[in-house]
Amino acid sequence: MRALAVHPDVIVVVSGVWQTSCVAVRSGDEGFLIDSPVLPDELDALPALFEQAGFPVSGLLATHGDWDHLLGGLAFPGSSLGVAQSTAERLQEAIGQPQRRLREFDAEWYIDGRKPLGLADFQALPVPGRISIGSEGGSPGAAGSSPGGEIEVYPADGHTIDGAAFWIPWASVLICGDYLSPVEIPMISTENGGSLAAYRETLMRFAPLVSRAATVVPGHGGPLPQERAQQLLAEDVVYLDALAAQGGDAPLPEGRRSSTQKQIHAANLTAVS
Repeated sequence: MRALAVHPDVIVVVSGVWQTSCVAVRSGDEGFLIDSPVLPDELDALPALFEQAGFPVSGLLATHGDWDHLLGGLAFPGSSLGVAQSTAERLQEAIGQPQRRLREFDAEWYIDGRKPLGLADFQALPVPGRISIGSEGGSPGAAGSSPGGEIEVYPADGHTIDGAAFWIPWASVLICGDYLSPVEIPMISTENGGSLAAYRETLMRFAPLVSRAATVVPGHGGPLPQERAQQLLAEDVVYLDALAAQGGDAPLPEGRRSSTQKQIHAANLTAVS
């Protein structure tokens, strides 16, 4: 697990599995944890890490309903979880799916003794929308953090049927979920309602945010500077257009052509068949 401070109010934690990213953001005396690392020891380490850094965790947020982004409650039990309305609907329809997938992962990786993943208590957030954080106009929090503001929430579907991206305006940080990854090609999970057209629309929706961002944090691969994120966005649009036009003959983006990415590409063909 790696922890990287990309702004005085933003820490990115990158898991040792799939380079899954989670983000702690603070403002004034409040803070949120967005998404989660994967391994039990990583989750166990989060409370001490954020306490030492002066980052309060007042609540949890998730970019979408895939199980590897929903584990924050195992690190901060009793904390409320906020998700997009689309994610709330997905979870309501298949509330046991994330726990089943977590059990399958633990069996494959020989992980014993993990606590059950409880997802019965979550709050549906309107998207697009805003989330208040800190006390607007109040005094700065720990280490001079900003006195208060709002996190902007944008729809981010296409990878799956659901999703949200979070824009941190005072830090110029975009947390975009499973898009713009330097380690994965676009993954269209038709099993979970993903679609090529919606994925492309989400990338177009991200374009003006990326052009304003100092840092973009994808769901897999760690934080990116603006220039690299713009490059990935362009590459991913080219790949999706080629997938629609050429199917299996579409070339994969350079640097993302491993056997695993070829498997993802083969699965993506169901989105255009």
